[in-house]
Formats: sequence, C-alpha cells, structure tokens
Amino acid sequence: MTPFTLLTEMESRSRRFASPLPQQVETVSTWRGIGFLLGNEQYVANMADVVEILQMPKVTRVPGVKNWVLGIANVRGRMVSVMDLNGLLGQPSRGNWRSQRVLVIEQDEYLTGLLVDAVLGMQSFPVDREAPAPQMSDALAPFVMKAFDRDGRNWPVMEFGELLRSPEFMNIAV
Repeated sequence: MTPFTLLTEMESRSRRFASPLPQQVETVSTWRGIGFLLGNEQYVANMADVVEILQMPKVTRVPGVKNWVLGIANVRGRMVSVMDLNGLLGQPSRGNWRSQRVLVIEQDEYLTGLLVDAVLGMQSFPVDREAPAPQMSDALAPFVMKAFDRDGRNWPVMEFGELLRSPEFMNIAV
C-alpha cells in the first residue's frame, strides 16, 4: 500500500465517521439590566446606567435637605450623594439593612447612590418581549417608559437618567 493510498483511505474513513456540523441557531438579541425591588415591586434599570452596587455606606448627614436625602458618602475617594429612592417616590420601604443596596449612577461626572430594598442581579430579556409601560403611580410614571415581559411577570424599566434630571430630584432643599 502506497502512502497516497493510505491517506486516501484515512480520509474516506474520517468522512464516514465524522460528526455533522452543528445546526445554525437563530440568535436572539437581548437587553440587559440590573433588577431591583422597591417595596413589593420589581424593576430593572439599564446595565449601562449602574456603575456599581454597594451595601449601604457610612453617610454624613446634610442639614437643610429633604428626608429622602440620606447624606454624602466617601466611596474610594469619590463623593457619592446617597438618596432613598422609596422616600423620593413617596412609598414605604419594605427592605431591611441586610437586603438594601445602593445602586451608584454616574451622570456628568457626579455619582449618585440610590437606595433600593434589594438587588435581584443581572436580568436579560429578549428585545422582542418589550412592552408598553404598565400603569404606574404619578410619582413613578415619568421614569418608566417601557417594560419587559418574562415568565408571565412584568419588569418595568426605570430610567435613572430621567429621574436624575427631574425637578423632583433636583429640588432637595426643605
């Protein structure tokens, strides 16, 4: 048997026993965000809006501000104003200090920490599951433009950029 014949025979055996190519799978575009709780309601925020998630840092109270302004914290040498999101929106908090987290948002080089009742981790939604914003309270409606449906549950998308630019948020003095 010549080397060429041997190679030809090996090729034909390889082709006979080779696995077929995998089926081409249609990819689904996804939207990703950070899930969190306010009271008993779950929300999601765009992943690009949240730069960090912290346990409640030690804050220094600021006089002459509304009660939902918790104070200012030093986080790795940067000043972060910490706000109670439930308090700002006029709803009671259902969390305890063990579950509460601060979502840190950076806008125009300023860091703002928003205290939420719990963080539910990264959430992914197929973009074709986007839905109109559900009926919301007057306090929440300006900051929820859309939602995602998954497993029979509705996840309203909180627009933190809109929240941080709102007159309600900007007016912190008593």
